[in-house]
Amino acid sequence: MPYLKLKSNSQPIQTFYREIKEKQQFSFLHEGAVAPHFSKLLQSCGRQFNWTLIEQYPLARKGQHPLKADGALLDEFKLVHGLWEAKDTQDDLPLEVKKKFQAGYPQDNILFQAPERAILYQNGALAIDTDITNPANLVDTLKLFFEYQPPAYEQWELAVEEFKDKVPDLARSLLQLIEDERKYNKRFVQALDDFTELVRQAINPNISISAVEEMLIQHLLTERIFRRVFNNPDFANRNIIAVEIEKVIQALTSRHFSRSDFLGKLDRFYGAIETTAATIDDFSQKQAFLNTVYEKFFQGFSVKVADTHGIVYTPQPIVEFMVRSVDDILQQEFGKSLGHKDVHILDPFVGTGNFILRIMQQIPKTQLPHKYAHELHCNEVMLLPYYIAAMNIEHAYFELTGQYRPFEGICLVDTFELAEGKQMSLFAQGNTERVELQKQTPIFVIIGNPPYNAHQVNENDNSKNRKYPVLDKRVAETYAKDSSATNKNALSDVYVKAIRWATDRIGEEGIVAFVTNNSFVDQIAFDGMRKHLEQDFDEIYILDLGGNVRKNPKLSGTTHNVFGIQVGVSINIFVRKRRVF
Repeated sequence: MPYLKLKSNSQPIQTFYREIKEKQQFSFLHEGAVAPHFSKLLQSCGRQFNWTLIEQYPLARKGQHPLKADGALLDEFKLVHGLWEAKDTQDDLPLEVKKKFQAGYPQDNILFQAPERAILYQNGALAIDTDITNPANLVDTLKLFFEYQPPAYEQWELAVEEFKDKVPDLARSLLQLIEDERKYNKRFVQALDDFTELVRQAINPNISISAVEEMLIQHLLTERIFRRVFNNPDFANRNIIAVEIEKVIQALTSRHFSRSDFLGKLDRFYGAIETTAATIDDFSQKQAFLNTVYEKFFQGFSVKVADTHGIVYTPQPIVEFMVRSVDDILQQEFGKSLGHKDVHILDPFVGTGNFILRIMQQIPKTQLPHKYAHELHCNEVMLLPYYIAAMNIEHAYFELTGQYRPFEGICLVDTFELAEGKQMSLFAQGNTERVELQKQTPIFVIIGNPPYNAHQVNENDNSKNRKYPVLDKRVAETYAKDSSATNKNALSDVYVKAIRWATDRIGEEGIVAFVTNNSFVDQIAFDGMRKHLEQDFDEIYILDLGGNVRKNPKLSGTTHNVFGIQVGVSINIFVRKRRVF
């Protein structure tokens, strides 16, 4: 149970009263004058629990415009632990509370605060109504507010702690099972060999058998989440990649291994995910919760893979800004929109689907069915994010239209491999057909967050970053050739290859919008790249977000960088118009 360490003489309390007193001297006790000081007090208390106060937090209402709370306390999994509403001295606070509840504000744990009074509702009932000019009353109110915990959250936090310890042991046990079955189970050996060949053809010809085995383990440990949290009991039969993996799993379990018995050790964790997700009504908030669950699981279970691929998921405000900006530029420069027919949109590094989901929200509902079926495309090279993206996108479509429809625009493929000009079987027949269709499609908008990592931690690791002869040659004959730098190693960064690939992919006109490492903006090694970007595009918009911790040791990746990483970040939108001669 959370416990707030706070007393009447604690510094945050004393600071709050001192600042209020200063405002009182000037008769400034309206909401806008007082709220920032109470916000600061809430932030100070929240730091004890690693909670963040998000101001102007949207509260979704089905079929209606969202409400907004003055503040919401969120934990690392994006779960809301409390809401705050600030009011004026002149306000009739009980009447204001009544109005808010009539409008649909939740009553689980919500604090209404005026300069001299606070009303707290918990679990639908009045918990406290008190004069907070008395420091002891204020402390009691804040303790009640911060220490409240819904039963589902308590179960969730206990399960997370257990999961951290159990999942590595379970993964090792599954790996041992796979090794044992390879010795004695001929059916499994054949199925695994067939599956490995599929993976090597579709994703990476150099992929190690251990990486393939890890894919099986990831599928086994997470398949239930996809079925139950997304309410898709037929997931393993509907998803064209999951179907292929299930063939191997069935062979693995053909002798004596029971999947349900083995995974029973994680029942409490699975149950906690399902119960906690059920407490979240808003789909985007549920998605944020599940994405965080995924990130923590994946990066804890597969640190090397996470590092090699540069797994850093895009904060929602950046996704929001980029999608709206691209839509505005489409209208200004081309007289089109994201929903316009024949504007094909591709996220080549889809991750868990954030960009496609936000684009779907931007498209008018009358245009969405056609867009969803024919003109939205995305690729992912890693299994778990591919699963989650497919489920997220299909579920979002259901939420927006009320109809379930499988999303056929997603491919399990290495995007850079598509530039190599090879004809290959890409996993399953359905996946191959999707990839070939995408290759033949004229793409107008490319948007996303490319991987950022150029070099893995261990250069001897089997999963080191791939070489792409065609794409590497394009970088060499353009960006590198026209660079005056002596050391051009930085041009090997994956995000540089992504920009080169996207520049070539959009054709005579279109938009490329990426959030990337910002080193290309001013570093000498990228002078040739800047020259070609100027030649290749008619308009370039760069929003440099800074945050290069390596250049400035005074900065902190956790507080000065939008991704919480060490390298600087920029949002880049490149616009190409058809040339008329």
